[in-house]
Amino acid sequence: MTENTQQAPEHRGPHSAAPADLPTQYAPAEVEEELYERWVERGYFEAHAKSEKPPYTIVIPPPNVTGSLHLGHAFQHTLMDALTRRKRMQGYESLWLPGMDHAGIATQNKVEQQLAEEGKSRQDLGREEFVDRVWQWKEEYGGRILGQMRRLGDGVDWSRERFTMDEGLSRAVQTVFKRMYDDGLIYRAERIINWCPRCLTAISDIEVEYQDDDGELVSVRYGEGEESVVVATTRAETMLGDTAIAVHPEDERYAHLVGREIKLPLTDRSIPVVADEHVDPEFGTGAVKVTPAHDPNDFEIGRRHDLPALQMMDERGTLTVHGPFQGLDRFEARSAIVAALREQGRIVSEKRPYVHSVGHCSRCKTTIEPRLSMQWWVKVGPLAQASGDAVRDGRVAIHPPELASRYFDWVDNMHDWCISRQLWWGHRIPVWYGPDGETRCVGPDEEPPSGEGWHQDPDVLDTWFSSGLWPFSTLGWPEETPDLEKFYSTDVLLTGYDIIFFWVARMMMFGLYARDGVPPFRTIVLTGLVRDEHGKKMSKSFGNVVDPLDWMDAYGSDALRFTLASGANPGTDVPIGEDWVKASRNFANKIWNATRFALLNGATVEGPLPEPAEMSAADRWILSRLGAVVAEVDTHYDDFEFARLSDTLRHFAWDEVFDWYVELSKSTFAAGGRPAEVSRRVLGEVLDTTLRLLHPVVPFVTETLWTTLTGGESLVVAEWPKDPGFRDAAAEAEIAAVQRAVTEVRRFRADQGLQPGQRVPARLVPDAEGSPLAAHEEAIRQLLRLQRPDDGFRETASLPVEGAVVALDLSGAIDVEAERKRLAKDLAAAEKELQQTTGKLGNDAFLAKAPEPVVAKIRVRKAKAEEDIARLKEQLDRLPSA
Repeated sequence: MTENTQQAPEHRGPHSAAPADLPTQYAPAEVEEELYERWVERGYFEAHAKSEKPPYTIVIPPPNVTGSLHLGHAFQHTLMDALTRRKRMQGYESLWLPGMDHAGIATQNKVEQQLAEEGKSRQDLGREEFVDRVWQWKEEYGGRILGQMRRLGDGVDWSRERFTMDEGLSRAVQTVFKRMYDDGLIYRAERIINWCPRCLTAISDIEVEYQDDDGELVSVRYGEGEESVVVATTRAETMLGDTAIAVHPEDERYAHLVGREIKLPLTDRSIPVVADEHVDPEFGTGAVKVTPAHDPNDFEIGRRHDLPALQMMDERGTLTVHGPFQGLDRFEARSAIVAALREQGRIVSEKRPYVHSVGHCSRCKTTIEPRLSMQWWVKVGPLAQASGDAVRDGRVAIHPPELASRYFDWVDNMHDWCISRQLWWGHRIPVWYGPDGETRCVGPDEEPPSGEGWHQDPDVLDTWFSSGLWPFSTLGWPEETPDLEKFYSTDVLLTGYDIIFFWVARMMMFGLYARDGVPPFRTIVLTGLVRDEHGKKMSKSFGNVVDPLDWMDAYGSDALRFTLASGANPGTDVPIGEDWVKASRNFANKIWNATRFALLNGATVEGPLPEPAEMSAADRWILSRLGAVVAEVDTHYDDFEFARLSDTLRHFAWDEVFDWYVELSKSTFAAGGRPAEVSRRVLGEVLDTTLRLLHPVVPFVTETLWTTLTGGESLVVAEWPKDPGFRDAAAEAEIAAVQRAVTEVRRFRADQGLQPGQRVPARLVPDAEGSPLAAHEEAIRQLLRLQRPDDGFRETASLPVEGAVVALDLSGAIDVEAERKRLAKDLAAAEKELQQTTGKLGNDAFLAKAPEPVVAKIRVRKAKAEEDIARLKEQLDRLPSA
């Protein structure tokens, strides 16, 4: 630390303060709107591609066109605004680009609800008229959140506002689709998807919310006598679509049944018993029903054993199979089928309520129905690998670094992505089908095929497909625009860790693909989620949801912003309560009242700072502390430590400047003379710098005070403070001694700052007792897109994650080499089984002593092994070459 002989900071411009311009009390409602509109009218937030300043770019995570500002938005927008405001003050061409997402399912639901009130449906209007109606709704009702962003003080470039369905972004979507289709990265296939019977569309795995529901577990006897098998199910209605019973190959209880057929209750069908390693012999009875058209694991079993896939319900969840249950809703059918089974004496046991995890549509909360369907898919393997490599090789940094593991968990184990949605609102899939089975994908500059029999695919793309292009489509891609050259790659993506899978990974995949390996952003900053003051998730059902506009009305936008920033520790959740917003309001009032007091007592920015020799110890102490705070705040900004920088600024402004320095200077002001002039000038310098430092987080109150203090144009375009390097160890030690003495006497000082909760919501299974992750298991699962293992779960990978372990079933991955290895392993096991059974049956001593039933079972095992060997060899022969 340098001595007090070093020069104090120099003044940045003369002005005579006018305290009379400040009302006696700060009234945010009388200041905020007028200030914001002045900033926009003067073009302070506009960025220019031709500027010679270095660029700094953030694209906003586009809120839904149906949405309104919630605390999560307010939280992230506050941090993004702080980053871009500071960079603008540092001399960067700072672009914060706004826009909205068309929100396919949510928006279509809004308009369909509106039509229902008129006694109409979208089918009554037809596709073209319905889409026109959605556009009308968007113009009239959509985008409410944009006005609320202005209320919060978002310094976005409104001249660049984009919408995922606007002409330029639609062109980008069609361009990417065409390229990926031509490159074999987009394909059409029949697979099990998550189907919402209410929204009548497929939804992605990450849009399924799992919650514990009260159901029933019934155990049903299939077949008769010794050839019967008991299976347990929570979805009895799906048994009408069963095409097999599966058991483990080494489960001797059922070895005599493998390869034989069993009568399916309530039907005239018989179904085979198959042996599959997917079955866990230790779970339940060790036998599972196989419904390939209505369960993803069963679908894979069905593919391995060439089982038929029978659709037994329609898109609305109504049973379609002939018989007494036809036409029943799936839940009505469940009760009716259980009753029929009970009447036939086939119910072995019933357990209700049986609490189990059930998937629900994240939008309408309807129970999801797994359904076999022809859909469009993205082959994510090479794209996901490139996304992981970009982080591993340092092109993209994840902050905080410990959250990188969550990102890798996703991209390293990603399944192919279903991108088609059975909607009318959205980017329609640019594929046409001809009368003779032709398929043609059409790019944006190509004419679609015409003529009799040609028709376009009716589906639209998943909303996340278009939003995945956001960092470059909003800058003019696929054209090589000046904006794209200037502002891509973007500098920071700031978003919640809960949408790593929804959005972050998709932007990485698309950006690296479309921009030849150049990532869409250089740094990913992952924030936590806003929770209530007790750390509980905000939910309407809990009654703890808060409208941020209410708090802004009551306490001002600055108060809400400072509260949110104060809780923003990297990657951890942010508890917030109204009392904390009140405390931040009090801080804004403290800044106001203390600055007004300082101005009334002559604080000024006129002229250069006096020499340190003329300054009191308090003067030199506060300037020494000011330099250290400037350096500390810069470090915290660079490390995205918003909570620390907020705490640093609050402690410095409230305690050291307003409480300590002002109090220590009162006697000097009263005495007058040169010492008073020096202290007034020092106080003006400190206020000038402090208001600049505070401005990115609390822009409204600081703007009003700073322009009054300095007469400057606006803090938005003012220069960011630089550490002058002035330090005075002796003055700091001296004042510290005074502080300790006063503190000991008055004991007035409480804990400084809000200590945000450190709990990380558990997404994985903790491996240590008392882990804080344990109370959040369900949330963890949803985010990692994990669901509770069912009867057929098979662990194929175990990954450590932050003191927890997650077990993954990757058996459904499309990987020829892995499948070859699996079959080879099965073949080796079958050959071993054949060797063992052949040996036993060739042992005369064994045959003489063993009971006939035992010998019979071994003969069955031998025959099964022979069948397995023949089958596995055939499957290996059918596999394409690697």
